Amino acid sequence: MKLLPGIIAMAAIVVASNILVQFLILDGLLTWGAFTYPLAFLVTDVMNRVYGPSAARRVVFVGFVTGAICSLIGSQIMLEYGPAVALRVAVGSATAFLVAQLLDVAIFSRLRDGAWWRAPLASTLIGSTVDTALFFGIAFSAAISFGPNADAAIEWAQGPAAFLLVGPEMPLWITLAVADWAVKLAVALIALFPFRLITGRMMARVV
Repeated sequence: MKLLPGIIAMAAIVVASNILVQFLILDGLLTWGAFTYPLAFLVTDVMNRVYGPSAARRVVFVGFVTGAICSLIGSQIMLEYGPAVALRVAVGSATAFLVAQLLDVAIFSRLRDGAWWRAPLASTLIGSTVDTALFFGIAFSAAISFGPNADAAIEWAQGPAAFLLVGPEMPLWITLAVADWAVKLAVALIALFPFRLITGRMMARVV
């Protein structure tokens, strides 16, 4: 099956990110999962370039289902403060992934005939921004409520904290969102090099 490498890569990234998100770095500003998750955009863009948008969407849906399974498993693991994956976090993660990845596919397809770097860079930057806004907004913002029981699991993220550890006080989730977004942007730039290399080799085989 020609899409199997992309499917395996996407599933592996989603599973790894769900595991690594449990490990904090930089005083809790980031998790190791922040560095692996953006690679999902790379996989989507490679599939889009080599096999087209329909194939890319299939790989995205595999990632979505894999993420949903991970969230279901995490919701059954009880820690001292509640389930490892809170309901709001699961909904935010699933929504952000699906919307952002499908948006990535649409933008890439619109720009695919331009310079080789334009489509992957623009689609990933915009997709990553939407992903960050949706996930952190749904999962942690006080403006959205899932009910007292669901909200109690994420109250820590709504408390005041210095912005990026040094700035004025604001809800902690905003700092976490900005830090996560910055990593996504950095990975988007770095990923242009493997994108060029991988697509070149795969398209040579397809031809």
